[in-house]
Amino acid sequence: MPATLQFLGGVRTVTGSSHLVKCLKSEVLLDAGLFQGHRDEFYKVNTTFEYNPHKLDALILSHAHIDHCGNIPGVIKKGLSCKIYTTHATKDLSKLMLEDSGKIQEEDINYVNKINRRLGMPLRKPLYTKKEASKATRKFHPLSYGHRFCVARNIFATLVDAGHILGSSIIVLDIKDGVKTIRLGYAVDLGRRGLPLLNDPVIPKGLDYLILESTYGGRMHAPIQDAESRLRDAINRTIERKGKIIIPSFTLERAQEVIYFLNKLIREKQIPAIPIYVDSPLATDITEIFQFHTDYLNAESAEAIKRGDSPFEFLNLRYVRDQRESKNLNNDKRPMIIIAGSGMCESGRVLHHLKNNIEDSRNTVLVVGYMAKDTLGRRIVERLRYVRIFGVEYELNAEVVVINAFSAHADKAGLVDFINKALPLKRIFLVHGDEEQSLALFNTLQGMGLNAYLPAKNEEVLLE
Repeated sequence: MPATLQFLGGVRTVTGSSHLVKCLKSEVLLDAGLFQGHRDEFYKVNTTFEYNPHKLDALILSHAHIDHCGNIPGVIKKGLSCKIYTTHATKDLSKLMLEDSGKIQEEDINYVNKINRRLGMPLRKPLYTKKEASKATRKFHPLSYGHRFCVARNIFATLVDAGHILGSSIIVLDIKDGVKTIRLGYAVDLGRRGLPLLNDPVIPKGLDYLILESTYGGRMHAPIQDAESRLRDAINRTIERKGKIIIPSFTLERAQEVIYFLNKLIREKQIPAIPIYVDSPLATDITEIFQFHTDYLNAESAEAIKRGDSPFEFLNLRYVRDQRESKNLNNDKRPMIIIAGSGMCESGRVLHHLKNNIEDSRNTVLVVGYMAKDTLGRRIVERLRYVRIFGVEYELNAEVVVINAFSAHADKAGLVDFINKALPLKRIFLVHGDEEQSLALFNTLQGMGLNAYLPAKNEEVLLE
């Protein structure tokens, strides 16, 4: 049987990444991401598989973002029994992320079932629970970067640094197909060069095929230094007004990047040393993992932590776990910075801070991440005059500052540079991008004379 690659998810969209490699009697799954959508579609897509989980010889996980790891407990419930290979840092981060995902699903289903009972409708179940998520990580088998290992008969794998988040990997597969060996690279997601905290992405050599993300396939990022200067200016303006800065943030990587820059700005006396609160138990736990896994950080950050000069610990920074302490921040009238989840303002403690602060023109809502359509975060970014929080309308009087330069994804130039340094390539498969962005990168690569391809969901291609 010739080697094949099937695109199961994360195709012409940025959610639910999953791809299946088959050769002879071996089947290896690359990622098992959670598809995000409306409730019925969410459940249907995440419980319907184009493969038999019992037959998988291995699952290799690129990194701990939910759109890549989030359906692992669901696949296990459907029969997956093989080892799950990833890095040490990804194993630890995935445990936190999956448990949080399970908890959110349980809370959501409890709310829905209250309504369904009242209406006499069938009760629902979560895709998985927090307990099931915790058990799932027992199957994780952590490995170091650069270690070549056999994952199935005729399939060998190597993980190299993707430079995207802590412990993220580009997966390189060497597939023996008769007398020849096919080398496949999986760079979904790919980081940017020159980011704080992390090393630059490693570029695998000798690839025949490349599966590549296209999240920003038609866009360019502002330099990361732009994020630092805009962060500084927004904070100083707000402090002059004696206001608060509310930063909705993703708990994994973005929160740690923001903390890093705030520490730097205070050290360099570019902003006053006002109180800074990280109001998220999950972000607090993730930050502890960053400080434990220093071998995944760049040399500068790792050395700083080892000598007791961590970028995640400074005098006026406080991590908030207790809910009562979180609520008390709304009664504290001092200028301060509050970093809280969730990143798109759809749940979590940030909702309480927004409710209590967005009607005051002295305050600032500082957006440092992508806000999807139909989220509260997007409505704030669009500066609608009124926004609804917990069913109540509030007037958006606070200043809104959007800083897009924080992105941890390679932009168009970064993706093209990565491809150029990985050439020659027989074919480049473009995934993990909204169709507009994937098509933009496709056209760019076609214009360069490269063999780019936009697969359809569930399409299977030969690797020759």
